[in-house]
Amino acid sequence: MTHELTDDTEHSTAPDAPRAVAVVGGGRMGAGIAQSFATAGSRVVIVESGADAAAAAVERVAGGLRRAAERGRLAAGVDPEEVRSRVRAVASVAELPADAGLELVVEAVPEDAGLKARVLADAERAVGPDAVLATNTSSLSVTELAAALGRPGRFLGMHFFNPVPASELVELVTAPETGPAALAAARGWARTLGKTAVVVRDSPGFASSRLGVALGLEAIRMAEEGVAAPADIDTALELGYKHPMGPLRLTDLVGLDVRLAIAEHLCRTLGERFAPPELLRAKVARGELGRKTGQGFYAWP
Repeated sequence: MTHELTDDTEHSTAPDAPRAVAVVGGGRMGAGIAQSFATAGSRVVIVESGADAAAAAVERVAGGLRRAAERGRLAAGVDPEEVRSRVRAVASVAELPADAGLELVVEAVPEDAGLKARVLADAERAVGPDAVLATNTSSLSVTELAAALGRPGRFLGMHFFNPVPASELVELVTAPETGPAALAAARGWARTLGKTAVVVRDSPGFASSRLGVALGLEAIRMAEEGVAAPADIDTALELGYKHPMGPLRLTDLVGLDVRLAIAEHLCRTLGERFAPPELLRAKVARGELGRKTGQGFYAWP
């Protein structure tokens, strides 16, 4: 794998940035990953089922770039429209261009192990043998996903955090067959994005989800028991422990349905200490999923 600059990217691509990246899944996380790589100089192809969904994914990237520019979060001289021009979308993995020189494919579809395995296997067939494949799963077994691949040595977890462009962390999750070259490439790409990488051996919930969910579930139990109001629980963690965001507001941002699915997975694999509180189940059943529906532990505009 090489990272030489070509004539059309010499003014925009950092030396360690992958020349071309595919992101499979154009939701909030996928669009954020695409935005981050495009801002670093990579050409990005988003895969999203259907023409309308594909167009919406590109618009999410454009919206994220506009907001970043308005908030002064783009480096001096970075033109949001130029960055946006490096992003396009296709409607299926089979439509990934064979001549695109893809160095990295990041899978960012919903937390369904069967779906992720199928997407990754399709992507492996669509790209060259040197491309690195990564899953953005926050809790599923990277080792089990690797079993669906013919080249598991080129596969690992790249767990990004929401909102991706602003987050400073990437959790790199290695399966037993993950090769050192793939890990080294992922480390370099994380640096190119301005993020710090931590390396975690594949285990349920990795490090971040396991710790974060444990804290979030206890905060939900406290709200359920009436120990304190959600805003006061969050303020206690923000001011008392210097957390940038309280666990209940973070749950709203992540999505209560996502947090419930991760908790159920950790409960099955690690035991009852991760059993979801009834309040969480009730809110998900009522469709109170957090910011994306306008109501969770907080009301959102």
